[in-house]
Parts: sequence; C-alpha cells; structure tokens
Amino acid sequence: MDTTAFRADLDLIPDTLDALAVVLRDGLDGLPGALRVSVPPERRRVLVLGMGSSAYAAHVVARAARAQGVPVTVELASTSELPAPAEDLVVVAVSATGGSAEVLDAVVRYRGTGRLVAVTNRPDSALAQGADAVVPLGAGTEQSGIACRTFRATLPVLDALLAALTPVTPMFSAQSLRRAAEASRHLLDADADWVPPLADLLGGPIGAWVLAPVERLSSAQQSALMMREVPRRPAYASETGDWSHVDVYLTKTQDYRALVFAGSAWDGPALDWMRQRGSRYAVVGGTLPGAELTVEFPGQEDRSVALLTEVLAGELVAWHWFREA
Repeated sequence: MDTTAFRADLDLIPDTLDALAVVLRDGLDGLPGALRVSVPPERRRVLVLGMGSSAYAAHVVARAARAQGVPVTVELASTSELPAPAEDLVVVAVSATGGSAEVLDAVVRYRGTGRLVAVTNRPDSALAQGADAVVPLGAGTEQSGIACRTFRATLPVLDALLAALTPVTPMFSAQSLRRAAEASRHLLDADADWVPPLADLLGGPIGAWVLAPVERLSSAQQSALMMREVPRRPAYASETGDWSHVDVYLTKTQDYRALVFAGSAWDGPALDWMRQRGSRYAVVGGTLPGAELTVEFPGQEDRSVALLTEVLAGELVAWHWFREA
C-alpha cells in the first residue's frame, strides 16, 4: 500500500467512470462466457461472494435485485455456512485483486457444479484462472493499493452482470455513469471550499459516524473504511433508520460527530436526537435541518449517481486527515 498515492487515485475517478460508461454501453467483456448457464434465467439462483468494499457494493446491488423478485444472496466469503453447490446456482466471486484469501478458499467447493463467475480488476489473477467466466472491473491500476475506483466499478459491473444472468432491470446506465463522472468532478474541483471545514467538524475526539439509507449503505461503509484505512482514525458506519436503535445512545454522553448521506425516510428521527443532545453533523446530497455544513452535487437526487459520487466526501476527508497528520 502507498497511501501517498491515494489522492491521485481519487482524481482519476471521473475518467474511470466515463470509461466505464462506454464499456456499459458497448457490453461488458466476459458476459458471453458468464451467460453459458444451462438453467433458464427465471430459475437461476445467484450467490455473490466478497469481502470488504466488494461486499459493501454487492449488498446494495443484490438488495435492488431482490426488490424485483430475483433471488440474489450475498455472503462474506469467510463464512463456513455457504449454500451447497447446485446446477441452478450461479456463484459470482468478487475480488478487486483476485487474490483475497477468503474468496479463493470459498470458491473451491463450487468448481465443476453450476457456474462460477469471477468479477475482478485482475483478469490474470488466481481467482480468474479458476473461474468458468471472468468479467473485468476495468477500473485501472490503483497506485495506492486502496480500493476506491474498484469499489465504484463493482457497483455498475455487478449490476450489469446480474441483469445479464437474471430477469432484473439494471440500476445503472451509461448515462448515469457519465452524470456521476460530472458530479465527481464538481466535488473534486471545489474540494478546497468544503473539505477542510468538513474534516474539522468530523474530527472529534472519539471518532466519526457515517449514516446512510439502507439503499445506499455502501456509501457509509466505504466512507468509514477509508477513514480507518488511510489516516487510521476511528470511524463507524450506520444505517439511518437502524441508527435510532444502535447508535443513538452515544449522543447522550459523547462528543458525537456525524456525516449524514441524505435521503432516508428516517433522517428526521436521527437528526432530532442529535439536535436534542447537541451533536454536530454535516449532510451530503441534500439539505437537512440543523446541519453545520451541507455538501451538494449535480444529480444527487438520482440513486445511481449518488452511489457513485457521495462517497468522495468520506474519501477526501480521509485524505485531508492523512495529509495533515
């Protein structure tokens, strides 16, 4: 890992999204091989395996598929309680590096039964070599070794793969990726105006909390991960509705600082508790009462654009903290 290269990787996000938009428009590499499944699409079950940010992205995409009635399950590859191999089960193993030990261990049991599809940024990796089909993430090389562009790529690539394998309508399109690229440039170009005050607000003595609606929970999880991984600061992710059941207690006794990704039906109760107890919070992607700082970007009302853009707030704060250390 070369943390000093993290900002350079972030600056390449808009170009990466524009390039992925072209790929999405023209068709993902590897899809013809992935589609060679004898079981009809309407009868296929899909199991997605991953770790870390790959799993964060997979849960969001799979939840959208299940809302359409398509049986897509996501499991951490480290679990010992995986479904049995079956002819109607397509296993999608996601690993940016293609070398995650837990993923490599989990997929062994699925070789030779059903279908094993690797989604990876390294088509020459050990994961790819053992798969029936390989779908590249196409995120380019992350010089820092930190999953920022690969995290974003996982969302639309996995979404497109599920749409090819099953009767699901995709969430992402070439147009939404281009809009996310534009929105990301907007945030990066103006970062000197909003990142320092946001980093100062979130830099409390006990860490930062990041809230997001369940439909975009990956944004909170990835943001908190970046705050831990890059500057090595304590940070925690919470789903906005669930926050009132698991994290509200800390606002009574701690100097509580929160970054809130707007758009949950349960923003109100969480912010009411924070205001009553003097907590400090900033909002990204909308305006909410009581926020000390609001960060907005073009297209924030579009879920697919927000998923690919808003996490820059947490990443840039992480970079700011690292640089200032």
